[in-house]
Amino acid sequence: MTDPTADPTVTRWTSFDSPLGQLLLTADEFGALTSLSVPGQKGGRTVQPQWRQDPGPFRAVGEQLAAYFAGELKEFQLEFRTSGTDFRERVWSALDSVPYGATTTYGEIAARIGASRAAVRAVGGAIGANPLLVVRPCHRVIGADGSLTGYAGGLDRKVQLLTLEDALG
Repeated sequence: MTDPTADPTVTRWTSFDSPLGQLLLTADEFGALTSLSVPGQKGGRTVQPQWRQDPGPFRAVGEQLAAYFAGELKEFQLEFRTSGTDFRERVWSALDSVPYGATTTYGEIAARIGASRAAVRAVGGAIGANPLLVVRPCHRVIGADGSLTGYAGGLDRKVQLLTLEDALG
């Protein structure tokens, strides 16, 4: 059911203290999470003057993030809404299927979405544009040789997240 008082032009936001630093969360007029950014994130969002600070839509997100960082939650159950090209949406959906404590490669993500081996660079670009760090686990994607390559939030944060999930083997 749609909130009749919701203003579709207003982005709601709040911040959340985490081991990664102060996270910036945004939601649409219906309360669906639209982004989660870390400080200094490449392509991350920053608060805009027309946005409305409103912690209300973020209670479930905050509870689940706290449980995740405490090592008590392995899978987020959140409503989120992102928008990207069809290709990006397919890549992001493939990220959602990478389980807690596991890693995958850019090539494996390309194969999951039916993209050619030559599309690995484009897959990397789509992963780098993921607007939902932590919640949509782009940190679980590593290089084919096992190297920890690329992470919009910084490689130190990628290591933190993979260490938390005991995924570094």
